[in-house]
Amino acid sequence: MKKLLSWSDRADLLEKALSGDGAFLVVLDGDGKANAMTIGWGEMGTVWSRPVFTVLVRQSRHTYSCLQSSESFTVNVPGLNTLKEELLFCGTKSGSDIDKVAACGLTLAASEEVNTPIIKECVLHYECRILLRKQLEEVDFSSSEILHKYYKKNDHHMLVIGEILLSYAEDTI
Repeated sequence: MKKLLSWSDRADLLEKALSGDGAFLVVLDGDGKANAMTIGWGEMGTVWSRPVFTVLVRQSRHTYSCLQSSESFTVNVPGLNTLKEELLFCGTKSGSDIDKVAACGLTLAASEEVNTPIIKECVLHYECRILLRKQLEEVDFSSSEILHKYYKKNDHHMLVIGEILLSYAEDTI
């Protein structure tokens, strides 16, 4: 049974996930098939007077092209110390080669506000409508330290800002 939350409620679970094994970003590909990718970076806050979730995805990832053609995404946070193998798998395999959701035995469930599904095994969910996509370039960085540490191969991230339309958690957390 799910419990509706304010977008900022239970951000502690999200923070623990992102600083630990990660969370799942789910987005539909051009054929409407769900693709899951593990994220370790993300940010919640307020932009344009709206609650937003910002994700970063590199050009080299299959999820990148999915986000360019999709209208929405979901962020799915596992319970503490759960789904570690699935997170590792979805962070190291490409959705262009394999159906990661099926390979991990994860269950997709319909979202309420967006057409992108959630991962049922997770305990916290964010349903987001894409508001902005911005491809980062070398010129965008004022910190050469960050540029050289994270972008040695010029594989810059695209920032994707999604308006959080709905967030909810399982009653058990």
